[in-house]
Amino acid sequence: MSKISKLTFLKPILLIISLTFIPVFGISNSPVLAKDPFRTKQSRDIGKYTETAFETLFFEGDYKTVNKYLSLAESEEADEPLAHAIKASLAYTEEDWDTLKTYALKTLTTAQKLQPQDPVRGNLYLAVGHFLDGTYIYQKEGPIGAIQKLQLVFKYLDAAEDSDPNDPELNLIKGYMDLLLAVNLPFSSPEQAIERFQTYAAPNYLVERGLAVAYRDLKQYDKALQFANKALEIAPDNPEHIYLKGQIVRQMGKKKNSIPLLEEALDHFSQAASKSAQLPRFVTKPLEREIRQTKEKIDEIKAESASSL
Repeated sequence: MSKISKLTFLKPILLIISLTFIPVFGISNSPVLAKDPFRTKQSRDIGKYTETAFETLFFEGDYKTVNKYLSLAESEEADEPLAHAIKASLAYTEEDWDTLKTYALKTLTTAQKLQPQDPVRGNLYLAVGHFLDGTYIYQKEGPIGAIQKLQLVFKYLDAAEDSDPNDPELNLIKGYMDLLLAVNLPFSSPEQAIERFQTYAAPNYLVERGLAVAYRDLKQYDKALQFANKALEIAPDNPEHIYLKGQIVRQMGKKKNSIPLLEEALDHFSQAASKSAQLPRFVTKPLEREIRQTKEKIDEIKAESASSL
C-alpha cells in the first residue's frame, strides 16, 4: 500500500488536489490571443504572468521560480483566481496556514465574481476555494470542521458538471479526486474513473502523470511505467516526473529482486535530486529517503547472493 493510502481519508485529498487546482479565468473575445492550457475550443484567456506561473510549476516542476511570476500575477492580474489558488496551494505545502487562509478567501471572492458569466468555471473555483479553506480548517480544527467544507466542494463540482460535464479543466480536477478515491477505497472499481479522466481531462502531461500515479498505487507497474514515460516525453525536465518514474521502477525492482532495476530507479532518483533546489521539502524529504532505501535494498540483495555461494 502506498504512503498516501495509509493517511486519513481527507488529508491525501487536501495534499494532492490542492496541487491540481489549476483553473483559468475570463472569457476571451479573440481566440488568437487566448492562452488556455486546457481547451483547444472555447478557450479562455488568462494573464501572461499567471500562464507562466502555471507552466513553471506544473510543466517544469519548479516550485521556487514560480513565486516571481505569482507576485507579478497578483500585482498585474489581481482578478485571476488561478494565481490565488496556486498561492494557497503552495502555502499548504510550506505549512504556512495564515497565507493559505488569505488566498483561499481570495479564490472564493474571485470565483463568486466569475460565476455569473462563466458558470462552469465559477462553480469550479468555488469548489477550489472551499477546498483550500477546508485545508486550513483541517489543520486548525481537525477533520470534523473540514467535512462540512468538503460537502461544499462536491456541491459546486456538481454544479460545474451540470453546466458542462466534458469540460477538460473540470475533468482534470475532479478526475484526480475520483482516481484517488477509486484507488484507495475498498471494493471500488477505478476503471470508469480512469477512462473518463483519460478521455476528457487536460493538459496531457498532467493526465499522463495522474494515470501513472493511479496505476502505481494499483500495483500495475507496467501500465504505470507506460504513463510515466508519456509524461516524461512531454515534460522531460520536470523532476517530479523523473522521481515518479524512479518510484515505479523501484517497485518493479523490489518485486523482482532485481539489482539492475533498482540501479535504474536509483539513477532516476539521482537525476531528480540534482534539481532539488527547485523542489519543496515535501518532495525532497521522501526522495532522500527512497534513495537511501534503494541503496539498502541493493546491498541486501548482494549480501544474500554472496551468502548463498
